[in-house]
Amino acid sequence: MKHVAVAGSTFQPETGARTSARTRTIHQSLVPFPVAYFTAAFVTDLAYWRTTEVMWERFSVWLIAGGLVMAALVAVAAVVDLASGRQKPAWLCALGYTLAVLLSLLNVFVHSRDGYTAVVPTGLTLSAIVVAILVLFTFGAGWSLTRDRGVR
Repeated sequence: MKHVAVAGSTFQPETGARTSARTRTIHQSLVPFPVAYFTAAFVTDLAYWRTTEVMWERFSVWLIAGGLVMAALVAVAAVVDLASGRQKPAWLCALGYTLAVLLSLLNVFVHSRDGYTAVVPTGLTLSAIVVAILVLFTFGAGWSLTRDRGVR
């Protein structure tokens, strides 16, 4: 059996070395959850449209409601991140995210109606628009509604 000796190894970065890794903020860890809920609601809307099984419509309502609850938690976390003073708002991403949440709020009311017209075409269209907005504004921005103070 060979033994290998390691001498002088430290796990600390060299002096003067820059680290390029950014720290994740609280809300960045939470943003993917409402995106996943709203995307799953769009998928269940598609399933309802193809099968007319009421179960899919109920799943959509619950997924949208869960996404709204998580979006509220994201908003609180973003305010905490902004209050810390190390972050500044990324206005375009924050406005796109807010628009998606408001459309989802309208969507949950549309889905709460009875019958096929609760989902097709209005609910399905709203779900598709929300997913498109979220993918465009949050996924492309690295799941963040804020920026570091030093970044323009």
